[in-house]
Amino acid sequence: MSIKIAVLVSGGGTNLQALIDYEKSNLDCPYHIQAVIADTKKAYALQRAEAAGIKTFVVSPFAVLGQEKAKSSSKEEKRLAVSDAALKVALENQCDAIVLAGWLTVLSGEIIEKYSGKIVNLHPALLPKFGGVGMWGHNVHKAVIDSGEKESGCTVHLVDSGCDTGKILVQKKVPVLPLDTPESLYERIAPEEHKAIVEGVCLLAKSLGA
Repeated sequence: MSIKIAVLVSGGGTNLQALIDYEKSNLDCPYHIQAVIADTKKAYALQRAEAAGIKTFVVSPFAVLGQEKAKSSSKEEKRLAVSDAALKVALENQCDAIVLAGWLTVLSGEIIEKYSGKIVNLHPALLPKFGGVGMWGHNVHKAVIDSGEKESGCTVHLVDSGCDTGKILVQKKVPVLPLDTPESLYERIAPEEHKAIVEGVCLLAKSLGA
């Protein structure tokens, strides 16, 4: 018995693709991707989901609030509107858990309570270091290099009401090399992210009885 997951995305969707590929190639996969939800209609991850026959939904501030209201709303109001819209999609599609795979909107409101202990996030650094607001994408890799760290990697963790503060499920490590740029460090971490997201979601699924 597999659990149904909603995967939340904002960008290219390479980690979503890792989840799709694992589900397709493993008959005993403990999860099924029920829906893919994006906070921007420009996310290439939506095309990956459609190519795999997965239902897609866009919950950008403009899609949820409308053009005028989105322009006048605060960052917090937009976050809450997007979070509530994602929650509605997840519930309507009977999703058991939520996976944040390159999702940039900080979740807030009821979704955190409704799916407490059932949301995992992939972060491109070794938490608890280099987490929090502003620490995403190449910002993280630049901060790691600038700090003189000798290793970096990625973390899959449970989501709570903080930012990158929940219980750690999986970590993968790579060396930081003397001539690294944010781009070269990312290239080394990306394959580890693809392994970590699958491992983390499988662990979550099994903890939920899959």
